[in-house]
Amino acid sequence: MASESRLYTFSGETKEHLRKFRLSTSRAKDPQAVIYLVDKNTHEIRQDEDKTVYSSLEEVGEDLPDHSPRFVLLSYPLTLSDGRASVPYVLLYYLPDTCNAEMRMIYAGAKELMRSTSEAGRVIDIESTEDLEEIPKRLASGE
Repeated sequence: MASESRLYTFSGETKEHLRKFRLSTSRAKDPQAVIYLVDKNTHEIRQDEDKTVYSSLEEVGEDLPDHSPRFVLLSYPLTLSDGRASVPYVLLYYLPDTCNAEMRMIYAGAKELMRSTSEAGRVIDIESTEDLEEIPKRLASGE
């Protein structure tokens, strides 16, 4: 991780937002998600300009670009088959087939740093916005 932490950066504001988002979503009753991007020139990992907090996977899907990767932090409350409540906190790694090789490399290099800095429980790779429809099932089954 040492080389990733030198290549990619988080502003103090971004680190604080990551911490607050993780803590505030742990008891949430509704899904919450935020989209992060890697600045191609500075390699800073940050939220987009409007800093939207999404309340559904459909909203996330509408704002994901067709040809560029993104990281999506997702807190998704659900009830397990045994009746227990669970709030998985995961990192969705959105890597569309149509993105260019340079962007693939930038995001691949930042993936583990983003996971560890955000303290997400696990990473789920998705290739299209349609894959978002499977997320609740994947979270419930633990796959």
